[in-house]
Amino acid sequence: MVEPETFAFLADLALNNRKAWLDDHRPERDDAMRNFTGIAITLHDYAERYDHTVADARLKPKQSYTKFFQDPRDRSGPGLYRTEVDVFANAGQPTEDFGYYLHIEPGNCHAGAGLFQPTKDALARLRLRLIEDPEGLTEVLSDPDFKAAFPDGIVSRKPLGEVPDGLAKKHPALPYMGMVGLGCRQDLPDALLLEDEVIDGIIEIFRAASPLVRYFE
Repeated sequence: MVEPETFAFLADLALNNRKAWLDDHRPERDDAMRNFTGIAITLHDYAERYDHTVADARLKPKQSYTKFFQDPRDRSGPGLYRTEVDVFANAGQPTEDFGYYLHIEPGNCHAGAGLFQPTKDALARLRLRLIEDPEGLTEVLSDPDFKAAFPDGIVSRKPLGEVPDGLAKKHPALPYMGMVGLGCRQDLPDALLLEDEVIDGIIEIFRAASPLVRYFE
C-alpha cells in the first residue's frame, strides 16, 4: 500500500518545506505521486463493489489526491507545500463532494469519509442538508457500527467558523454549523499502511462510514 519511501519523502518535506529543496528531490516526489495514484485505483476498485456512488464516479486517478502545493487561501502554516495527502476512493471534486478518503501523513494517518475543504457553495449545501434533516444525521451517528468505528463522531480539521444567522439556539444541527468542512475518521498506525493487506481494513472503515456518505448525497 504506502511505500516506505513515500513516508520518508513526506517526513523530509516537512523538514525542508521550500521550493529549492523540492526541486532537488523531484524523483522522490514523482515516486510518491505514482504511489498515491496506485492507492487511489486500489481504493476505488475495492469500494465500488458495495457503493454505487464509487462505481459511477469514473475515477481519474491522477486527480484523486490532494496536490502538494497549497493555495495561499488554504495554507495552514508557513510552508509552500502540504506535507500530508488525502487519497480519495470516489472521484467527483474533493472540494465539492462528500466521499471516502485515506489520509497519509507520518504519525497521523487515518481513514473515513468527509468533505474537509469545501468551496463556499459546497459548504452552503452541506449546511443546508444539516438544517433540513438533522434527524437523519442523528440516526447515522446512533448506528452501533458507526459509533464503534468512529468514537469521536463528527470531526473537523479547521477552526470553527461563524454559525449562520437565524439558526435557533436549540437546533439539533447547531454543534456542526460552525464547522468549515466535516467528516469522520479512524486512526491508523503508519506501520499498518505499509502492508498490502491493510486494504481490507480500510474498506471496512469505508463501509462503516457509508451511511454518512449517503446522508450527504
